[in-house]
Amino acid sequence: MNKLLSFPEPSPVSVASNTKPMLFHDPRSSALLKQVERIARSDATVLVTGDTGTGKELIARHIHEKSARPGPFIAVNCGAFCETLVDAELFGHETGAFTGATHARSGWFEAANGGTLFLDEIGELSLGLQVKLLRVLQERQVVRLGSRRSIPLDVRLVAATNVDLQQAILHNRFRSDLFYRLSVATVDLPPLCERTGDILPLARHFIDVYSERLQMQNVTLSVVVQQMLEAYDWPGNIRELENVIHYALIVCDGNVIVKDDLKLAGTAQTSGATASIAPLEFDPPGQLSDRLGLPIGLPVAPQLRLETLISECIKNAQPNLFETVEKAVIHTAFSGCNQNQVQTAKVLGVSRNMLRTHLKRFGLIG
Repeated sequence: MNKLLSFPEPSPVSVASNTKPMLFHDPRSSALLKQVERIARSDATVLVTGDTGTGKELIARHIHEKSARPGPFIAVNCGAFCETLVDAELFGHETGAFTGATHARSGWFEAANGGTLFLDEIGELSLGLQVKLLRVLQERQVVRLGSRRSIPLDVRLVAATNVDLQQAILHNRFRSDLFYRLSVATVDLPPLCERTGDILPLARHFIDVYSERLQMQNVTLSVVVQQMLEAYDWPGNIRELENVIHYALIVCDGNVIVKDDLKLAGTAQTSGATASIAPLEFDPPGQLSDRLGLPIGLPVAPQLRLETLISECIKNAQPNLFETVEKAVIHTAFSGCNQNQVQTAKVLGVSRNMLRTHLKRFGLIG
């Protein structure tokens, strides 16, 4: 029997964050769901990690529903507020606490009292707000801006991030003490391309949802389309799959979605049953040297050439050497893989989350 996550009815805009039901067919997803349900029975703070669009809010909602907490589930995106407002939004404020504060207002922590507060993009909080959040978690009470009175809280916190917080700690962008406080229980949500058993059930679910809105009936996927969906790497994860199916239904001529109805934005293309990725075309020898401002004509063996380049950098007292080399490696690999994140991560031998952290850091993705 298939495991289901049941959530609120889908909104008119997007159903990916409110999928009902969210199907878990893939063995890896089923194991993950069992882990989540064990965690839900405790009151532990939870950190959910995973790429954008993998369903982190779905997991947070399921934790809340299985926890039997009587209060509400409140979801807040930490990256959606400007620095001057996020403090008041989270912790509340009193009248006159700042310009424009004409009346007192409770924050999201108070609103979630008795329930669960989901903080998405937790890595976007400033270091100052991280200190305040840590204090709230430690003392289980909140103090509104402009007040000296503490308000006791009974809130379970579930935080989520699509960046590698341990790397952020190394670069002094996230506090280690807050990380350990948040990660009492952790859930690592793999990208959709690593749980292929979920792809077709999700696609059929989105077909059901959007077929009803478009007044279509009995829409199916052709065999070739099924193979294409399972072979594609889904850089946008569940949210991208939703959009692909929605578009396919709009342009579909009949009740069967065929290859020409799919609009896949990534680099994987399908011929018959097999998907192929464009061959890697890295910069020719010498361009890395040019980017680092070093001489060319070094030994041909790649590793020896690289070691020689680094030695030259050290001798020439190259400023910011580690970051310069790191940026060149990330830039070259990402370019050589045609901006395909899955392939780049495989080439470099790192996780996709770690790769995304570096891509954002060097301005290669938004």
